[in-house]
Amino acid sequence: MIEAGSAATSAGERDGIKAVVEADLGCEISTFTRMLKKDVDYALECDVDSIHLVVPVSDLHIKEKLRKDRDYVIAVAGEVADYARDHGLLVELSGEDASRADLGFVGELFRTVKSDRICFCDTVGILTPERVDEVVDALKGIAPLNLHCHNDLGLATANSVRAILKGANGVHVTVNGIGERAGNASLEEVVMVLKKLYGIETDIKTEHLYHLSTLVSRLTKVTPSQNKPIVGDNAFTHESGIHVHAIMADSATYEPINPEEVGRKRRFVFGKHTGRKSIEMAVKELGIDADTDELDEILQRVKELGDLGKRVTDADLQVIAEAVTGVTRDPKVILEDLTVVSGNRITPTASVRLLIDRTEVLEAGTGDGPVDAAMNALRRALGNMAEFKLEQYHVDAISGGTDALVEVRVTLSKGDRVITASGARTDIIMASLDAMIEGINRLYR
Repeated sequence: MIEAGSAATSAGERDGIKAVVEADLGCEISTFTRMLKKDVDYALECDVDSIHLVVPVSDLHIKEKLRKDRDYVIAVAGEVADYARDHGLLVELSGEDASRADLGFVGELFRTVKSDRICFCDTVGILTPERVDEVVDALKGIAPLNLHCHNDLGLATANSVRAILKGANGVHVTVNGIGERAGNASLEEVVMVLKKLYGIETDIKTEHLYHLSTLVSRLTKVTPSQNKPIVGDNAFTHESGIHVHAIMADSATYEPINPEEVGRKRRFVFGKHTGRKSIEMAVKELGIDADTDELDEILQRVKELGDLGKRVTDADLQVIAEAVTGVTRDPKVILEDLTVVSGNRITPTASVRLLIDRTEVLEAGTGDGPVDAAMNALRRALGNMAEFKLEQYHVDAISGGTDALVEVRVTLSKGDRVITASGARTDIIMASLDAMIEGINRLYR
């Protein structure tokens, strides 16, 4: 089941819900509704299969938000649920703030109001696995039972998994755990915990989890934290020399699951914790021959940069390795000139002049902003060389003020190769192109 939004929110929200319905995804499509018949009418307009009827059940919510009493909640919830069912909609009845409510009253509501499913909502994330046992035992015999867990205290995944183990029929989850405040139970965490720790298979194709995560992150502009389980940048990234040495012998030494199971690849990064084995492997991958003394010197320089707090990218390592070994390679792509025009009344436009294998190429592009326009112009100029994927684009302001030094980091992939590169300038457009071109030169060597 997919809850596609709240139809009562706006016309735009309804258009989005209708688009999800029309996509014919082969599953039940639902919309959030309040205890209002007009919300049900909006749901009917969207042609959804069901409504998620959310009803305040804690005395705090009933008194402070509704200014009503428990009898009112049961009566109105019943009217709205009947209205929806009479119009052919399935009804999932949710008790909002149920984890702070009288469990006896929650049960009374669920038994009195006719619905197809019931849902216990831990609205402010205070539920514990021990209380989950009590809740599921008290409610699971009334109707098919779901739990909706928030992550305010970091227990959303644990509570959701516990609910399934205790016999709940389902749990509400979101991609990347996005949601109000600290978010909701994370789809990828719940699915993988059930699969790997309890042997419970779902219908989720886990090899697509990371692709789904990056898609949702791009569309919502909400990036998971770097150390987020399963989908965070660091989830399968190793820097420590001890770890890398062991990982190369057997990945199970420092990974609970294979990255490929969730559509990811293992990465080794460089910094002050890097060991000699990582450097040896990376330099060999670069196609650079280095003897023992040269490898030690490369490692020392990497550690020095790490001690300064610098992120050592693949491109940085290549520069260091070439300098130490005396290898010189001409860059494949050189930026000769960039011109960008932008404003509040014109479409952002950029033109670039490149030297590609010493041949001059001039191209232009437009975009949603000056950086996007410059990137599009670059791709057009690269022609067949543009067959790479920009996996990640990240910006940090290194210093303060309007003249701040900006660092742009990119991750590019082509086939099985994944590389990182960076650029730093006071001009974000130039920093972005520097990072991209540095990465492209690394990718196509």
